[in-house]
Amino acid sequence: MSKTNPKSPKNANVIYRTFLKCMGNEKWQPVSIPLFSILLSLIAASIVILLIGKNPLSAFYNLLQGAGVLPKPVYAGYKSMLTDLLTMLNSMAPMLFAALAVAVALKAGLFNIGVSGQMLLAGYAATVLIGYSELNGIVAKPLVLLIGIGVGAVYGGIVGWLKYKFNINEVVSTIMFNYIVQYVLSFFINSYYIDPVSRQSKYINSSARLTFVNVEIAGLKMDLSIGIILAVITAFIIKFIVDKTRIGYEIKAVGANPKAAKYAGINVGGNIVLAMVISGALAGLAGVTYYLGYFSSIQPKVLASTGYDAIAVSLLGSGNPMGIIFSSFLISVIDKGSTYMSSTAGVRQEIASVITGLILLFSACGTFIKYKIQKGKDSVLEESDENGRKEGEE
Repeated sequence: MSKTNPKSPKNANVIYRTFLKCMGNEKWQPVSIPLFSILLSLIAASIVILLIGKNPLSAFYNLLQGAGVLPKPVYAGYKSMLTDLLTMLNSMAPMLFAALAVAVALKAGLFNIGVSGQMLLAGYAATVLIGYSELNGIVAKPLVLLIGIGVGAVYGGIVGWLKYKFNINEVVSTIMFNYIVQYVLSFFINSYYIDPVSRQSKYINSSARLTFVNVEIAGLKMDLSIGIILAVITAFIIKFIVDKTRIGYEIKAVGANPKAAKYAGINVGGNIVLAMVISGALAGLAGVTYYLGYFSSIQPKVLASTGYDAIAVSLLGSGNPMGIIFSSFLISVIDKGSTYMSSTAGVRQEIASVITGLILLFSACGTFIKYKIQKGKDSVLEESDENGRKEGEE
């Protein structure tokens, strides 16, 4: 009895066709292509870890342990897998808001690279107006959120108006605004609000903070984030607006083809401004959950990298709010688990940044992967048609 060789050209062709059939389903491509990109990046990261003489499986396992996804062998007092997971989710909240801000702008064909600046301005305004006040938490926390939304929306609206009124490229304007906000606010922090010990802004009152820190429940001290709950709810709201409302349809139409949208009677300028207002509001929420949630002070002259990472996180999630929840979770796991991976597996903490970079690099190639898959499908279809003609001739 002859054995089938799995490496034979015939079997390889079957595997290739099966791969194309799975990956070529346009309905599932918003999920399948990002997952394939992540797989490729993990393979590349494994090669990097092997090159430094470490076991990639152990490193990835420790990464998940550090983020609270898997249990550690031992824990310090008042800590557990749950406390690690909640800390990671606390850090995920601003990332999710920021990635949603990028995604909304992209729907309108705009590239909001100023999310970090919008985060900083919203966080600063909420810190000065509410963070240092004596208001109780019931009043202070909603006000922090409202200020974040308002300041971010105005900031984004100005960028959108400049784009519509004077055709000033939003990438240029947001980069310039980033520098202005960064250094102007640094002056005010260093002049009026600096803590002489930490060299950061003075810590806000706990009543204004969007994270309940060291809450003791069942013998555990954990950080409970209001932001992550609001961020997930917001993702579903944005999904509904984009897919089910007239506003979402018009924003997408403007992003797809402004001239055709204008011809169809859609207010192109108004929708550009509206998209940036929504994007800025989401960035403002990212700012308050970052500076008055995950942290409780502001470092002068520093823009949060979250605003820049959010661009790639949004691309990894294919601009889909549901995909962005997953991609934000993945990047947050890598970020928070890196310290434990470094101490346990002996893999330097910078390797986590390499893994993140590879994931984001391959995610940016999603369009190219989609193109290659479509090209492969067309090639297989042509081959099938040619074989069919030959059989007919015979």
